[in-house]
Parts: sequence; structure tokens; C-alpha cells
Amino acid sequence: MLPVWELSANETGCMIGYHAVPVIADALMKGIGGFDASKALEAVKHSAEQDHLGLKFYKTLGYIPSDEEGEAVSKTLEYAYDDWCIAQMAKKMGKNEDYKTYIRRAQYYKNLFDPTTGFMRARKNGSLYSPFDPAEVNFNYTEANAWQYSFYVPQDITNWSAMLGGKVQLATMLDGLFAAKPQTTGRDQADITGLIGQYAHGNEPSHQIAYLYDYAGQPWKTQEKVHEIVYTLYHNQPDGLSGNEDCGQMSAWLVLSAMGFYPVTPASDFYAIGTPLFDKVTIHLENGKQFAIKANNLSDNNFYISASRLNGTATNHCYLRHSDLMKGGELQLDMMSQPNKAWGSTDGDAPVSAITDNFITPNPMVEKGDRVFYDSTLVVLGCANDKAKIYYTLDNSQPSENSSLYSEPFLLTNTSTLKTCSLC
Repeated sequence: MLPVWELSANETGCMIGYHAVPVIADALMKGIGGFDASKALEAVKHSAEQDHLGLKFYKTLGYIPSDEEGEAVSKTLEYAYDDWCIAQMAKKMGKNEDYKTYIRRAQYYKNLFDPTTGFMRARKNGSLYSPFDPAEVNFNYTEANAWQYSFYVPQDITNWSAMLGGKVQLATMLDGLFAAKPQTTGRDQADITGLIGQYAHGNEPSHQIAYLYDYAGQPWKTQEKVHEIVYTLYHNQPDGLSGNEDCGQMSAWLVLSAMGFYPVTPASDFYAIGTPLFDKVTIHLENGKQFAIKANNLSDNNFYISASRLNGTATNHCYLRHSDLMKGGELQLDMMSQPNKAWGSTDGDAPVSAITDNFITPNPMVEKGDRVFYDSTLVVLGCANDKAKIYYTLDNSQPSENSSLYSEPFLLTNTSTLKTCSLC
């Protein structure tokens, strides 16, 4: 299998996902050659088709149940992003059946989404794990809580945002993250450091979050948060990092953010623009060309972008495309001390992150119903997609559109095996 988490040239296998996949996919999508793409696709599929670490349940149920595997929410979300990367490779190579398989798996995050709270929550026996406190650190998440992992859908921000209620609601939830009390509940987790509200910069699952305001139509808030993180959570001292360097990611975030952009979705063509740290940065590209990011009137207080020009042409895009960067040229950013809320805020100005075909319908959830009961239990079913039809069986058979259609809560009075499916 492909490596998961390398340290000092040795595979440790200590973390989750199969994250050699985004590295390979990003190289392929960005035109970095020198390897056999067919063998690479075979290798990434091999890692994705194992049955260990919850993958058996992930492949059959569309999520990992928390009573079957620890850190089930984090694993489901990270597997889904890795699968999106495999889908991009397959699409580029004309492998249509592989693309269909993995682009559907890339949407399995939908099966953990709770439309009532907006958080990604664990599921146990078909129900949402309760009681629920988004600040609680427990074994449903990897070194994190629901606040810190519920924003991990880098492959499909558009549709996830729509599930939240739209761009305004995404921005509101981001505001809530940064404004929340920084105390966590549940078990002690030393890795959760560098807190701004419940945002935890010292542990890497949070690293894309500040840039999500770009996708929510409020890029000035990305500029605010990136500036705050750079100036308060990095210092020129032996203890100058707010968390574990983890093979270089803490520094990589700073290097990229200091240049003024960040790859929220590796294996895509888009970088989200933040706010630069330097008056001018020049990238010397391997093709012999140069790309410069120039920040006019930059100072400690002038970190908001008022206007931008790419190769002399005015643009309101709060993103930079890799394809444009590789052509060489210059991105000029005019900086000022107050936010320009018009820049980068309209439709079409945001980076693109959207799955556009082979949509799946989220699995139904048991919203109410006791697993163990004496005389009877009332069963209430629901789905994150309120337009979906829910079908169910009580005899252990697989449900289909020919099974009982759920229309209202029903009473169980004896032992049964409830199975459900949802269709749009």
C-alpha cells in the first residue's frame, strides 16, 4: 500500500486517510510527470479498497459507524477527500467507471451532516451520536472535536455550503468558530493548541478554514484571519510554532500564506488568496519563467486587499489559478487599512470547489427510536436531504423503492432489524 505518514524517510502509519493519494493526484493534475500514471491509479485504488481502519464499513454503508471504529467522523471525511482525488485522476485518464465510483464516494461526507446543527456528527446504530457538544473532544474525531472537523469538505465546498443554507450561513458558522469560547470539553488532548475560538491552528485539520471565507463571499474575513494567525501564532523563537510541526505542515502553511495564497483543495487548479506578508515575492518556476506577487502600500495595518490586477488586467477574483501561475507574470494587490467588501465577493469571484455530477442522496437517519426497549419504541426517520423519499424494511431484507415508504413515525413492538434507503 501507499505510505500514510512518513517521518525521517520511514513510514509510521500513525495517522488516518491514505494521503499519499492527494500528492500523486496533485502532481498528475498539475502536469508534473516522470511517473507511470496507470500504475499510480492502480496504486491509489489499492489503498482505497482495503477493509482496515473502518474502510469496510465506509465502502458498504457510506460512512463509518462510531461503534465499529474509533475516530469515525475524521476517517470518513478524510477518506472522502482522498476519493475525490482518485476521481480526478480517473477522469483525466478517461477511466469513466473508476471516476463514477470515487466521485460518489467523495460525497460520503453527506452521511454525517446534521442539518439541525450544521455539524459533522458520528453515527451509531443508524442514529446520530448523542449527547452532542461540538466542543467535546472524544474518540469520534482525530485529535479534534466537531468544531474543528466539520469544515473538512475541501472537495465540495459549494454543495456542502448549500446544505448549510448557503454562503451566508457558511460565513455565519465560520464566525461562530472563531468567536466561540476556546475551552474544549471531554478528554484532554494536548495536540489541540493555537486556539482562536475553537479554531485550532496548532493541529493541521484546521489549516484550510481561514480561507473558506473566500468561498462564502466574504474574502476580507480571510484576510483578517490569515493576518491574525501569522502575527499571533508564529514567532521568531525556539517555541515559535503554536503546535506540532508534523513533518513541515506548520511551516508550509506560513510559507504559502506569506506569499498570499493557499491550496485549499490540492489536485484542483485553484489557490485561495489571503493576504501577503511581503511587498514582493518572486517564484522561480521550473519551466524557467517567474511569477511575482506584489503588494502595494503593504504595512502591518494595511493588510486588506482593495483591488488586484493579473498581468495588468483588473480582476476581482479572490483566487489564483495554477495554470495562470505557470505561465509566469505578476499579480498586483493594492492594500489598505479597511476592508473592501466588494472585492472578491460576487458570484464567480470565488475559487471553485464543487462536485457537479453523479450526485448521491444522503443515507436516512434514525432520529428517534430506542435500540433496546421493553414494550414498544416510536421510530422517527429523517434525511439530510428533505426532498428524499425514505424506504424501509423490518425483516433484514435490503430496502428499495418497492419497500415500505416512510410517511410518518411508526411503533415497533417486537425485535426487528430496520434497514433504510433514501432516493430522490
